[in-house]
Amino acid sequence: MIPVRGFTGAMVAVLGLGRSGLTAARALRAGGATVLAWDDGAKGRDAAEAEGFEVRDLTKAGALDGVVTLVTSPGIPHLYPAPHPAIRAAWDAGVAVDNDIGLFFRSLGPEAPRTVCITGSNGKSTTSALLHHVLTTAGKTAHLAGNIGRGVLDLDAPGEADIVVLELSSYQTELARSLTPDICVFTNLTPDHLDRHAGFGGYFAAKRRLFAEGGPDRAIIGVDEDEGRFLANQLQEAPVDDRVIRVATGKLSGPGWLVTARKGWLAEHRKGRQVASVDLRDIPGLPGTHNHQNACCAWAAARALGLSPREIEAGLRSYPGLPHRSQRIAERDGVIFVNDSKATNVDAAVQALQAFKRIRWICGGLQKEGGLAALHPHLGHVAKAYVIGREAEAFALDLGPGVESEICTDMATAVARAAAEAEAGDVVLLAPAAASFDQYDSFEKRGEDFAARVAALG
Repeated sequence: MIPVRGFTGAMVAVLGLGRSGLTAARALRAGGATVLAWDDGAKGRDAAEAEGFEVRDLTKAGALDGVVTLVTSPGIPHLYPAPHPAIRAAWDAGVAVDNDIGLFFRSLGPEAPRTVCITGSNGKSTTSALLHHVLTTAGKTAHLAGNIGRGVLDLDAPGEADIVVLELSSYQTELARSLTPDICVFTNLTPDHLDRHAGFGGYFAAKRRLFAEGGPDRAIIGVDEDEGRFLANQLQEAPVDDRVIRVATGKLSGPGWLVTARKGWLAEHRKGRQVASVDLRDIPGLPGTHNHQNACCAWAAARALGLSPREIEAGLRSYPGLPHRSQRIAERDGVIFVNDSKATNVDAAVQALQAFKRIRWICGGLQKEGGLAALHPHLGHVAKAYVIGREAEAFALDLGPGVESEICTDMATAVARAAAEAEAGDVVLLAPAAASFDQYDSFEKRGEDFAARVAALG
């Protein structure tokens, strides 16, 4: 655990007592703070009381008297669609609001580790895990935390020679009061969490804050979208230097440090000269253009940390892939089964559909804002769709006439039908293009169900 500095003898309130909230409470206490805890659910309050924390309803008048900071969990809205009452009360009382990411950065001492923060709409988990794998494969002491793996304050106190890789969501970047990473990565930007950020502009602003507030020594920016090009241009000094590394999945030219994945080949250019290249197409753990972009981002971060091309390539080739993210889970009679349950939005599903040539596609669930029209140009590789979810019929209709579909409703039926009709060379792909909450507690549970049904095929 990393004890939180700067609050010795002070009173700090913690709102939200899930994984990150309870960890923050423990780390604050370890640093000498007096901690008040509150959660809207009885389960969280009971967990805090069991660990000896004082539980106080922070929404009540006077509850924040004497409190210097309110620490909130990422899932608690602080502005849109409406602030939590305790956050409103903190504003009124002049109490600073922060989160565990802000506490982490303010608690780093003079022998601080190097930190890499990775954000974006899609690919940030894979990029974070891939970079961590590359670093550890090369013999570095690296820690993976944030929106993936452990809560950041739950890490063992890292040493000066260590590297901390943090995956950060927009919920985490928008509120942290201290952001001082050494390297920042922006993978891409597509519409998501728009209700939380009052639209696409607010969502981008939350991501951009990591670069504007942090002032990283090096910024790695995916420039496939205009938002990335805008951000790279804002950060780039004139004349061009190596502070910004631009990453693209197509042709990219110009001065500076570039990493591209054109037609499946990763290439690194500096000062107009190619200095390294890797064929990504035969790496099983990184299928498809979207994973090639992830590889470019991880490559650029590892190079910025001083690794050689040979060290990084060895890590890329041994990367096993993350569960539920383009995860190859089985092969049966020449048919490959791929679990991409994390494809919870249309853009992520498009990336998965482009990664394979002939697909038996299991899709459906709780649709997100915007509908499925963006999928229509990318259904050419789909032999047939097997639709699950409580609103499977409506989902199938939204796919349009360009793809044959079958209403399966549940995972067991979809896997059985897809497996029965698949031929050698086909890929049975779970890439739902929808949230899981109509039938499952999480995308992980959905992916586990898919894997279990595939295993049961024998």
